[in-house]
Amino acid sequence: MWIRSVTPTPFQESASQEGFRLLSECTLRVIGRVESPLTDRATAPLQADEGAPSAWLIFDERYAPALEGLSPGTDVLLLTWLDRADRDTLTVHPRGDITRPRAGVFTTRSPDRPNPIGLHEVRILAIAGTRVQVGNLEALDATPILDVKPLLTPER
Repeated sequence: MWIRSVTPTPFQESASQEGFRLLSECTLRVIGRVESPLTDRATAPLQADEGAPSAWLIFDERYAPALEGLSPGTDVLLLTWLDRADRDTLTVHPRGDITRPRAGVFTTRSPDRPNPIGLHEVRILAIAGTRVQVGNLEALDATPILDVKPLLTPER
């Protein structure tokens, strides 16, 4: 599955830098899906430390070699595509609290934003082939996976 941005902004179309056109569109490749007990956005935890369950990351078989070197106990950054987000939202009440003033989405962790990329710090609990179990993941079931990166620490 491919995810494609199809609406370039006027800035992107007209701007250039040192003779090169700025990127106005990009294509992302979905490498897998989340398998989670969370199915309802309204009742899912907003953050991992708010009761998020463990979940399985199910990778497409062709990406099996990319999983080499991952092991239980490793902390990683998981990037997902928040496919149920509203991409037209630019301001929100932080944490959905209408008593708080509206803020630009770039100052919040709201999933509703122009490019709804989820960023999740998770610990690998188990690996079974192309299935990777992680702890405390607030992503909904069937959320597309974009990438996994090692969490860099002073020891790494």
